[in-house]
Amino acid sequence: MLDMERAEFYKAVYNIVAEIPKGKVMTYGQIGFMLGSRYYARRVGRALACSSKQLGLPCHRVVNGKGEMAPPHAFGGKDKQRKMLLDEGTTFKANGCVDIKISLWRI
Repeated sequence: MLDMERAEFYKAVYNIVAEIPKGKVMTYGQIGFMLGSRYYARRVGRALACSSKQLGLPCHRVVNGKGEMAPPHAFGGKDKQRKMLLDEGTTFKANGCVDIKISLWRI
């Protein structure tokens, strides 16, 4: 992917993530689908990993399709992401995953 294409894709990801309201989540695949293909999930993950904290994006509101937390290196660990989501009112299942049926945000 060309640098300009990457920059435009990343900007589109950031614009979507910025709109996720408190208490709701989106999945990497969902965002990828909105941008052209559900197979873009990894590209979405890379975009979020490259985002600066200065952007103020609620990246913690993006989870995988099972409602699992991000890898341990993100947000300082799964417990931190989970606490951030719980503090915002996101609904979790007993297995520790976000309840996608309740908490998924659909545009």
